[in-house]
Amino acid sequence: MIRTLPLGAYVPGNTLLHRLPAWLKLVALIVFVLVVAFLGTTPLRSGIALICVAVGFLIGRIPWRTAAEQTLPVVPLLLILGAFQVWNNSWEAAIALVIGLFASVAAAALLTLTTTIAALMESLERAMAPFARFGLPVENISLAISLTIRLIPLMLATVNEVLEARKARGAGMSLQAFGTPVIIRSIRRAQQLAEALQARGVGD
Repeated sequence: MIRTLPLGAYVPGNTLLHRLPAWLKLVALIVFVLVVAFLGTTPLRSGIALICVAVGFLIGRIPWRTAAEQTLPVVPLLLILGAFQVWNNSWEAAIALVIGLFASVAAAALLTLTTTIAALMESLERAMAPFARFGLPVENISLAISLTIRLIPLMLATVNEVLEARKARGAGMSLQAFGTPVIIRSIRRAQQLAEALQARGVGD
């Protein structure tokens, strides 16, 4: 069963990374991802990027178990992408791609591990505030992003509930039998959330 999901935890602390403004860390993440995407074309360059992220985990004093739980779940998907890259390009390009993407995911995880959701949302609202005069619904966008992040654990819980139920019944595993109840429960939760938001006048 799935127990953890990337970007789904926060580790309290008083390190340099924890004290940095959320907006600065968010900008740094965007710049890092862009640099890796455009310059991480060799295993050496991607490896350097990954080392930089590893140093960030050390500075932030993130426990190794937490770091592994927040980053390793994406490895199978990255390996699939790497295999496709080998078939389509070369081993060197595949290694660079896998390491670069893993470094980017790890950097994003480091951001959420050292920054509260409230701080991130406040930074986003401040960054988008100037566009409110042009009709951009800043508060609604911030709320949507916040809800998306906060619903990740609920989605994970739904997946685990379905897996446990099928295991208890001794049922076999198929994409349709697994996906249907997950989708139905997710739609019901979305409808309940929408009704709750409407009742509170959100979006009026």
